[in-house]
Amino acid sequence: MGKLIRCITSDGLVMATALDSTDIVAEAERLHGTSAVVTAALGRLLTATSMMGNALKGKSNTITVKIDGDGPAGAILAVADSAGDVRGYAINPVVEIPLKENGKLDVSGAVGTNGTVYVIKDLGLKEPYNGFVPISSGEIAEDIAAYYAVSEQIPTVCALGVLVNPDLTVRVAGGYIIQLLPAAHGYDEVITKLENNIKAMPPITTLLDEGKDIDEIVRIALTGFEVEVLEQQTAAYKCNCSKERFECALKSLNADELKQMADEMDKAETVCQFCNSVYTFTSDELKTFIKK
Repeated sequence: MGKLIRCITSDGLVMATALDSTDIVAEAERLHGTSAVVTAALGRLLTATSMMGNALKGKSNTITVKIDGDGPAGAILAVADSAGDVRGYAINPVVEIPLKENGKLDVSGAVGTNGTVYVIKDLGLKEPYNGFVPISSGEIAEDIAAYYAVSEQIPTVCALGVLVNPDLTVRVAGGYIIQLLPAAHGYDEVITKLENNIKAMPPITTLLDEGKDIDEIVRIALTGFEVEVLEQQTAAYKCNCSKERFECALKSLNADELKQMADEMDKAETVCQFCNSVYTFTSDELKTFIKK
């Protein structure tokens, strides 16, 4: 389980959300068998999407974030609910590219620097909210911050990180999103204080690897502010797939397609992209879907 914390400064000017997503990203790596650089890319997106989901108000609300770049990993996608539980995948889970000159994983090289960031919020209304911005850097954190700045006009700092062991397991992962609330507009000293705090901070993976708790990290980022904790909870990699969901998808096919499937195979197997669960439907079941 990941630890997620949501805070506000007592002056009502700054909101912060932070997540230790080590367990979440480790489960994604286990399920998808991702290479190191894809683990880092997908892990960053899962972390950000979990925190973005936690900001939703309704229990049934969900958010989908897709980064569709021109890199070899292809599109990467994550879906989270208002509890921060999240799931995701990369189109190409195994990508092998050289490290950066500084020895770090080249996330932007895997994701690509040209493409689009899509954000879809299902808030229980007739139509979902859709927002999109061009990819800013392909490093994920900068792309999330750019989305908020451009699409929602919210000044945002986002930090994300995943540290991968030599055996491809996840050592630590986490992130934070810090946003100025409307009341902070015109308070230049607040912006300056935040900028100085962030510049002085080591990477979040360094802090996590040193054993710092996620709430300690938030307070480091908000040094000089009085911090009030609004919510502290756990979040997990959680898939909501079921045979019933896949049955609904099959029923949406036209009768000719279903009849062809039933005639040509003894059974049809469907695989969940998020967790690789396999659901099997016999030819007789497929035929009943035609009748319905």
